[in-house]
Formats: sequence, C-alpha cells, structure tokens
Amino acid sequence: MRLVVVSAGLSVPSSTRLLADRLAAATAGRTPAEVDVDVEVVELRDLAVEIAHNFTNGFPGRKLAAALAAVTAADGLIVVTPVFSASYSGLFKSFFDVVDPDALAGKPVLIAATGGSARHSLVLEHALRPLFSYLRAVVVPTAVYAASEDWGAEGLPERIERAAAELSTLMTGLSAASAASTPSGPTKAEKGEKGEFTVVPFAEQLAALAAR
Repeated sequence: MRLVVVSAGLSVPSSTRLLADRLAAATAGRTPAEVDVDVEVVELRDLAVEIAHNFTNGFPGRKLAAALAAVTAADGLIVVTPVFSASYSGLFKSFFDVVDPDALAGKPVLIAATGGSARHSLVLEHALRPLFSYLRAVVVPTAVYAASEDWGAEGLPERIERAAAELSTLMTGLSAASAASTPSGPTKAEKGEKGEFTVVPFAEQLAALAAR
C-alpha cells in the first residue's frame, strides 16, 4: 500500500516536515499487520524550480514528473503546508495546480498545516478542505493544525492519532461497519412482485394518511 506525503515546508529542519512525518508514522502504525505500507515523502522545496518551469514551458522536469507519478499512484495522501497570509503557501498551491485534475478523484487525503499562531487554524477548513473537495478527493474528517505552542502540549498527539486512524481506514477499506449500517437497496416491501419499484401517486398517499 502506497502512502505519499507532500510537505511544503521551506526550512531545514521544518515543523511542517515534522508534522508530516508524525502523521505518516501514525498512519502506518494503524494499518493491519499483514499490510505493508510504503511511505514516500515529496519535499516541494526541492521541486520549486521545476514547478515554475512547468508553468512556463508546460513540461515537468524529471523530479517533478516522478513526484506527480507518485501522487497519482498513491493509495492515500498526507498533505501538509505552512500558513502564509492566512492560507496555504504559494508553493503548495502551485504543485497541486500542475497535478492532473483527475489524479486525486476518490483518493483518501489527510490535510494538515503548521503556523505560528492558533489564529490560523481555520485555514484547514476555509482553504485546504475546499481545494481537495474541488479535486474530488475524499478528505478525512479530522484535519490537523499545529501552532508553535502545540508542540509538546496536550491535544496534538490525540489529533494526529485520530486523523491517522481515519486515513488508514479509508486506505485499507476497513469501513465495513458504516457499510453494514447503510441499507444496500430497497426492501421487498418497496418493490413490486417482479422486483420493480412501485410508485404510489401522491394523491393516494394523502388519502391513505387522511383515512388513518
């Protein structure tokens, strides 16, 4: 199973990469023992020049092409960006601008971000989640934001584990519980004798209600 981590951190070391690594480790640790998880990290900092060239000449360089292929072939994605001007970084957005529009359709994605202040935590909901919903990815319910004061504090490890569990469940297809609770189709009472739907006119439904 392929898990690809996209990190848009700019510095070395980077809190963005640190959060990405913790999310990847937690996700891999949540998968069943019989499932091998191949984790690949895409550092956008190393692809900045090729991303810019792709916009001007329309062709990805060797490293960018490999990164795009990895994202397309992934069974799940973890994407982490630093916050700039209350949104994702320009490098982060530029990378996903050159990803094929259909590459993320139906793909499980865990979104995360880092910033200097907790005031920017809503970037996950007003910027990242809409972006990946537009790309038709399946975004896990729990998003993870790490401000400077969150490192070493209570709450962040729990959010990481919860988000990782959700991503692992989507990646491995262990959603039997939710599938079992959802009716798979109409009951016999909703069908005619030949297994076809019976449509009751609205007027007859009103008359039946009035007779009760």
